[in-house]
Amino acid sequence: MNPTEARVNIPGDVLFHELDGEAVLLNLQTGKYFGLDPMGTRIWQYLVEYGSPGTVYNKLLEEYDVDAERLRADLLALVDQLEAHGLIRLDPSLDNHESKA
Repeated sequence: MNPTEARVNIPGDVLFHELDGEAVLLNLQTGKYFGLDPMGTRIWQYLVEYGSPGTVYNKLLEEYDVDAERLRADLLALVDQLEAHGLIRLDPSLDNHESKA
């Protein structure tokens, strides 16, 4: 499955707390914390809002002056980490019209 075409689902046992532009995610099932810097926090906010890494990629390109390939690599790396820690689940997209990274 291509992560940029997937839908992001956030399990109900994941808590998010933001403080001064940074954030902490807590997986209540495992008891593990995951810290996010300001850019990671912005990515999380967009994942929650849009539910699609491809859409998040496009929004970040509009918002920041950043190298497109670097952004894509960093975004996909964070999505992989969040999934590996059980903080998100990637499901195949039901909408083939999603934006692609």
